[in-house]
Amino acid sequence: MARSRLAGAARVARWADAALRPGKGNATSDGKATLADATAEWAARELGLTVSQVCAEWDTARLAGLVEVHGDSARPGWRLRAWDRDDTAVLRGWVALFDAWSLAHPEPAGHEPAAVAEVVSAMPQVLSFLQLSAGPVPVEQLLDLLQQRVGELRTERCEIPYGPQREPASPPAPGTASPADAEPEDAELAPLLDWALHALASVGALTYGAGQATLTPLGSWAVWVKLEQICVAAQSPAGNIEAAAEDMLRGCAQLRPNAARAEYRAWLAARPVGSAVTELLDAARGEDALLRGLAFEALRVVGAPAEPDVRAVLDESTLRPYALLWLAEHDGADPEDAHEVLTREEATWLWVDTAAAVADHGEAPLLVRHLESAVQPTVPALLDEVRAVGHPRTVQVLVALAAAHPDPALAKAVRRAAFQVHTGGS
Repeated sequence: MARSRLAGAARVARWADAALRPGKGNATSDGKATLADATAEWAARELGLTVSQVCAEWDTARLAGLVEVHGDSARPGWRLRAWDRDDTAVLRGWVALFDAWSLAHPEPAGHEPAAVAEVVSAMPQVLSFLQLSAGPVPVEQLLDLLQQRVGELRTERCEIPYGPQREPASPPAPGTASPADAEPEDAELAPLLDWALHALASVGALTYGAGQATLTPLGSWAVWVKLEQICVAAQSPAGNIEAAAEDMLRGCAQLRPNAARAEYRAWLAARPVGSAVTELLDAARGEDALLRGLAFEALRVVGAPAEPDVRAVLDESTLRPYALLWLAEHDGADPEDAHEVLTREEATWLWVDTAAAVADHGEAPLLVRHLESAVQPTVPALLDEVRAVGHPRTVQVLVALAAAHPDPALAKAVRRAAFQVHTGGS
């Protein structure tokens, strides 16, 4: 089913690979990841499709990872390369499309973006109910469930419903609900539920019509897998699934890499991918360098859906080195060689940031060994460039390194460098 659902997208992606590879043209325009008009018309003529069909299949190919867009150019994704020989790659492509369902169908106009985001956040519960029902469910019942879940989300944030609010005539009597506790109106959520169900139907997750919705076998399987991941995480010793991103990352800090990745996967399965990526990047912007590194490890688990957001933070000096490494690995670079994309200054900044994480959370010998990872050939050269890079934790890192290093002469040089940074000397 996944292969048949993505067949049209794969056909367009293969055409683009053959017709638009380097030296033959460009698959996108203006860096917006959409086909140029002339390219879409060319593809429509050669494939016997309409221009709108070509554009729709191109969008599907992007969301499924069959093509990867980088700036104003596109190239085949690994899933397209593995299409004929690996059913797992095809299935993963469809799951990526399923995860991006809210991008696959234009959202209705005239609704608050926050209300749309709430519906997207609430839909996993609706899908779980559909999966457990194992059959058609009336839309009215789904609307009741959505209304309840959105009301819970607003209560958790202590927010009142959107739209004009009536002034209460008098304080509510004890034991009665206030107007702010009222659940969202059906009229507000009905068109958004209709949009969500149409979007999920467009990616093949469910069928929708005659006032009811039913998960397809493929959709039922995908929801079951996510529920299973959530259940496994809930039973795990770490149990970080309900935590905010920052708390989840702290909870994973002491786990082995494989166990941490399992926690990341379960945490991601329990929330929309867009909001999860936003949470992780917000955690990475904090003062704790350890969380910064862990956030990008979690983003590696997210994979292709995180690329636009990761690319968008390249202008943030705190996140730029991490984002460059993430993008290099996403583009296929060996993790051992990915550091080559960093400038000398970026590599030095990253060295200081990593040293700050070690100083805050590691042991002294580990900080001493961290010297070996510097790109500079000598400690004096490292100290010169560390002083110049302007990392806010430079002084603390150098003081901690001086205290930990067993060589008195080197420790003295490091302390001198820390003093110079602290006083603004050279």
